[in-house]
Amino acid sequence: MLTDLTSRQASPERLTMIVRSQWTIENQLHFACDTTFAEDASKVRTDHGPENMATRRSFAICQLRVVSHANIAAGLREMSCEPFRRPLDLLGLI
Repeated sequence: MLTDLTSRQASPERLTMIVRSQWTIENQLHFACDTTFAEDASKVRTDHGPENMATRRSFAICQLRVVSHANIAAGLREMSCEPFRRPLDLLGLI
């Protein structure tokens, strides 16, 4: 089964819109991971390391976007100014 939408709900135009919106999300996340974190150049290759690092990168990007940082690199620089306070403050832990 491709979708649980009815034939009336799943018009070709609607399915195209749904697929393209998913591409947008994937492309934005991959672009941020690759350009800001150089994910494709990562040397972490053993055990669960790659998955763990990808999860951490995605979490950091999502948390910065939640607080309206459009530029992820700038958000990371801001957080690194006070590395023992600002990330915890961002997560609401301080």
